[in-house]
Amino acid sequence: MSDEQQPELRWAPIPPKPSRKGRVWLIVGLVIAALVVAGVVLFFVLNQRGKPDAEGTASPSPSASASESPSPTPTATAEPTTEPTEPVQTEPPVVDPNIETFRSQVSGWLGDAGRGLDIVAGASGQDALSVVDTLQQDAQRLSDAQPPTSILEQWYSGVGVYSDELATLRSAVSAGSGVTAAVEDARAALANLKAIVGL
Repeated sequence: MSDEQQPELRWAPIPPKPSRKGRVWLIVGLVIAALVVAGVVLFFVLNQRGKPDAEGTASPSPSASASESPSPTPTATAEPTTEPTEPVQTEPPVVDPNIETFRSQVSGWLGDAGRGLDIVAGASGQDALSVVDTLQQDAQRLSDAQPPTSILEQWYSGVGVYSDELATLRSAVSAGSGVTAAVEDARAALANLKAIVGL
């Protein structure tokens, strides 16, 4: 055994590992390219979802219709869509009430107005002001009511005069003078409204 030759050992520097920088940059570049492609695809997908007419509807956009020539071209034919379209919502026609229906609608406010004016004539100060405020709110309801077309102009004109007289009455109550005359003027305007609806 001693006659066998032993391999001679020598110290030598370890060879450097091959550089992998190129491979790392290649992987980074591929990842960035994949992200860019995914972003572009996502942009187009979201853009298509925001435009339902982009998938070949029969109605062209206003800008496209302005620039198109009047004669259709063979390539410009559009396939009709199979999606159901929602029906157009239209306001129901306003029904013109008859005078009897309108009279029954406003008679409560007109009756309360007469009693309210009686209270204002016998009260003063804050008590009278609160009643006048209520009468003015009722006058606004009378103005919002939809009268028949046969008395439309008379009604709105009469409510306007009545509202003005109530404003004058409120000023008179606040000042503490001229209340009686203002109450009588408001009564006259109220009587005109009642006559218009036949009360």
